[in-house]
Amino acid sequence: MTNGQFESPAAPNSPRGSISRLEELSYAALDRYDRSRTVVIFSVSPLEEHGTHLPAGTDLFEAEYFSGELAARIVDAKPGWKVLRGPSLPLGASAFDQAGTLRARARTVRNVTVDYGASLARHGFKYILVMNAHAGPWHVVALEEAASVVSRRYAVRMLSVSGPILWKLLRGNYSARLSQVLGRPIMPEEQEAMRGDAHAGLWETSLLLKIRPDLVDPDYLELPPQRFPLRKAVRRNYPLRYGNRKGYIGSPAAANISWADAAREVLLDEAWQLVSPMLDPSNKSWQKTSPLFKIPVLRTDFPYALAAGLLGAAALGFAALGTGALLCSVARWRRS
Repeated sequence: MTNGQFESPAAPNSPRGSISRLEELSYAALDRYDRSRTVVIFSVSPLEEHGTHLPAGTDLFEAEYFSGELAARIVDAKPGWKVLRGPSLPLGASAFDQAGTLRARARTVRNVTVDYGASLARHGFKYILVMNAHAGPWHVVALEEAASVVSRRYAVRMLSVSGPILWKLLRGNYSARLSQVLGRPIMPEEQEAMRGDAHAGLWETSLLLKIRPDLVDPDYLELPPQRFPLRKAVRRNYPLRYGNRKGYIGSPAAANISWADAAREVLLDEAWQLVSPMLDPSNKSWQKTSPLFKIPVLRTDFPYALAAGLLGAAALGFAALGTGALLCSVARWRRS
């Protein structure tokens, strides 16, 4: 643990010194890095309320934890490669808003992530990973947009890792893999706890018990399951307005370390399946996004595109009116 932050150890056989902190190195030291075998990882995940039992930094702690785990996987799997871990950006879009939440507009998240990645790309870094543990749809898409922009503009490979993983997690697609890792069937009560588990419930409370147990309030064991119908879920800040109003969605009381250990293995394997092709220069199909990326209304440029479309339609309407008036005038002239 460094400065209160959990540090994931390097894999057992990883070369010492293969993982470094970007902010701790001079530009001269950074210039000695082989850009063709260096990966830069940084996190963009907000401070956000996570119920009365978890800290506002839950998403950030999770993103940083998996950054460290993924860094260790990279240097273990690719001898001679190095990883630089950049400072995190603790903000995000589409977050539940309560004391401690640092919420930003999706366009702001996109732009600051573009600027971060562009700074790295301008200095020759070719492989850039953005980590995130916040499932807010506008936030996820903003990060995927930023990665796409930097990749295209600077001819590098920048990937937002979280989108496809969070999509599968929220849809319950990891049950079979979890059962395999646990070495037993998932119990009916665990299946029930997984249902609708979206915020500060089984998954996140378990992970925090592993990552920062000192920050988990023991009262999580007394919290009842809490889920919401769609008519309530579309309302702003709905877990703070309905139910027991404690700001969580799911089953925190079901959390345990065994689940966290299994979740770590499953999620890390999923991340590696996304990252490994990106680090292979011969692989041209490395760029992956979540299905959310294809929904126009979630894109940060949607309001601008909509405004442009409306202005265009208005301009065409005025033009049509003008043409109609002109034709009427010609018709009157010919009759006179």
